[in-house]
Amino acid sequence: MSTILPQQQLLLELLIMSGDIAVADDSEGMILGRTLKECVANNWTEVKIFGAGFNKVTITEEGRRIASQSRSD
Repeated sequence: MSTILPQQQLLLELLIMSGDIAVADDSEGMILGRTLKECVANNWTEVKIFGAGFNKVTITEEGRRIASQSRSD
């Protein structure tokens, strides 16, 4: 099982509470961009091109599972 970092947990909880979010497609060098890339690599989130310089971020079932599991630990 992957270990979830605090910033990853925060992003996953935000997605659980708010649903899909839009993220600027030029956030690569920011903490959010790095965290998002880590979550995608772990199959916890999906990113799809939305348009007008934004991407849509969605939490996966695996992301929901790891976030809820981390809260109960």
